[in-house]
Amino acid sequence: MKQGIKWFLSLLLLWIFIYQVWVLLHILWWVDHNPESTAFMDARLEVIQERRPDAKLQQQWVPYARISTHLKRAVIAAEDSKFVEHEGFDWVGIETAFEKNLKKGKIVAGGSTISQQLAKNLFLSGHRTPWRKAQEAVITFMLEKLMSKRRILEIYLNVIEWGEGVFGAEAAARHYFHGNARALGPAQAARLAAMIPNPRFYDVHRSTRYLNRHAATIQARMRLVKIP
Repeated sequence: MKQGIKWFLSLLLLWIFIYQVWVLLHILWWVDHNPESTAFMDARLEVIQERRPDAKLQQQWVPYARISTHLKRAVIAAEDSKFVEHEGFDWVGIETAFEKNLKKGKIVAGGSTISQQLAKNLFLSGHRTPWRKAQEAVITFMLEKLMSKRRILEIYLNVIEWGEGVFGAEAAARHYFHGNARALGPAQAARLAAMIPNPRFYDVHRSTRYLNRHAATIQARMRLVKIP
């Protein structure tokens, strides 16, 4: 019995090691090559195709220089104001989110940085498990050590969800404003940033009172934000 447990643990550790190497190699490749898809995009496409078998995602990669500076500022203001300063984890933000969730008795705040969100979107499922959170932390560490902040933000802005089947800044700009990512103005950028926590809901409900207020708050904060 003990021999069997040792054998199982050895195999488990080997599998974990191989998976970390696989993740590391992908990140090294993406330092100067663009991801064609992400784990989250693949999962969403599978769900959408259950209803519409011929469905495709709306997504078009655009380089960092062709994404509006307003959108970069808005997203950082909304999602991770200390993005250029921290090394992947905003410990103050995590503590604040924990206190809010404890007070409410449910999850109302995340505290995840842009780097953590990218780690999750690139590799992981949407299920909240201790293993997933631990792996998210490892991937975040790898991203921060191997990529510049500029590259992390560039990938993030090209792969995050912005509506039903809508991924990335270019597709979002076309979907909501019939323009391109470079042409987004401050108000448009703030509105897109405000949608990030619940993009499929706001794809249908595009002018709720909360969304309007949140977008206005983000726009007011944008001038204070540093971008890579």
